[in-house]
Amino acid sequence: MATARFLSRLPGRLGFRCCLLARGSSARLPTAALWALSGPGWDHGPPRPAGPRQRPTRAFSAAALVRAAPGPLQPYLRLMRLDKPIGTWLLYLPCTWSIALAAEPGCWPAWDMLLLFGTGALLMRGAGCTINDMWDREYDKKVSRTASRPLAAGEISSFQSLVFLGGQLSLALCVLLCLNYYSIALGAASLSLVVTYPLMKRITYWPQLFLGLAFNWGALLGWSAVQGSCNWSVCLPLYFSGVLWTLIYDTIYAHQDRRDDLAIGVKSTALKFNENTKLWLSGFSTMMLLGLTVTGINCDQTFPYYAAVMAVGFHLAQQMILTYSMFHHIHTRCCNNHHHHHHHHQVRSSQGLPF
Repeated sequence: MATARFLSRLPGRLGFRCCLLARGSSARLPTAALWALSGPGWDHGPPRPAGPRQRPTRAFSAAALVRAAPGPLQPYLRLMRLDKPIGTWLLYLPCTWSIALAAEPGCWPAWDMLLLFGTGALLMRGAGCTINDMWDREYDKKVSRTASRPLAAGEISSFQSLVFLGGQLSLALCVLLCLNYYSIALGAASLSLVVTYPLMKRITYWPQLFLGLAFNWGALLGWSAVQGSCNWSVCLPLYFSGVLWTLIYDTIYAHQDRRDDLAIGVKSTALKFNENTKLWLSGFSTMMLLGLTVTGINCDQTFPYYAAVMAVGFHLAQQMILTYSMFHHIHTRCCNNHHHHHHHHQVRSSQGLPF
């Protein structure tokens, strides 16, 4: 519960929340699956609300840790987004769900596996961000939100980034080699998704789907690391639910970049769904809850698990209401701006003023 309380205080895009999915007394107690239901992907950090700056209430933060690091080291730490740890949590949490569900009846999740996967998530998220920035260096220069990234800003070279990527992947391989042979092969298979995901926004309107496939691989790997192989009747619906979860939060996040994405010619589900975003997100949420329910049935969960799934459903509903209100506000503001611009255009025309 201390872990849940800690996670509940982490920042997120629309209010980072975590639920503890515990098993009943006749199942595996007190195994848990932690669910965070909003946040960004590989390379995004939680956006900050507009308004006057306030004094930080916490003495420690990841961003402060990066700022306190030696100057030559800081660009590398920012390249791996160590100052924005939310992405690491989003990569790590599917691993914890699977590890918890795979625990023996009456036992806690394997703490050595949780620590091992936590280290792997930190390294692989950093490697994913490095790959993303290497692919997107020229694109990042054209977007104000990403122009300050180390590669785009010229703080480090492509060769230096490549060497740094090699170091991260080598350390991640050391973590992977601590697992069984089945898990080593399964983990290695995910590398193709990590490498190709940043390219997807150039060729498809579904890059968030590929992000979900990469980010939730731990839902498969965690179970195999504990049990020696995957129980596909449990792992596949859990993986499916995680992919849908990523589609939900990263589609919401992608809406802030719509104007820049249109300008530079990259694609996203935000552009694909457009005015139908609410309908798509509602469908994803429904299917996610169905997938979690199937997962529970297939691994003999009891009432506490389904109660927690219901809590996840209520939280998703809250997120949808907040998101729909945000979309309505943005749409109304855009329409008002368009009306004002059109009226101003007519006045200037009637006065014979140049454009």
